[in-house]
Amino acid sequence: MIYSIDVQITAPVCDTEVPDRIADAITNVFPDADVEEGHGEIVAETHSVEHFSELLHRQEILDTARGEFFSDRRGDTISFSLKKQAAFQEVVNFAVGNPDELGDIHVRIRVTEPTVEEFVDHVAPPTEDGKPVTDDS
Repeated sequence: MIYSIDVQITAPVCDTEVPDRIADAITNVFPDADVEEGHGEIVAETHSVEHFSELLHRQEILDTARGEFFSDRRGDTISFSLKKQAAFQEVVNFAVGNPDELGDIHVRIRVTEPTVEEFVDHVAPPTEDGKPVTDDS
């Protein structure tokens, strides 16, 4: 599937944190991201979520991911937050409820092509009995 997306990733950097570790947490989940250190935050941008999708499949959290993607959808944009510590370990852990004391990694994906639904189906396909449901299955 060919898709066109803009992914913006931001994470606050607290005084007690090492900025390089937060940058590593981001690139562990989004290895193609261009990361820059701003004033008090790390900002990154990418146009690929293939590794992120692989992590969702590997961790078998596709249904959770779909729920997160659609819960904060605004038109052609989906937003969600990830836990920094988990991302540093190359694990996807969605941040729900109260933000972490040191802040979370915020991800915003604007989908140009195809539709948001088709993009989500590609990244985190629907499941049946915990297994991804595909057109050829």
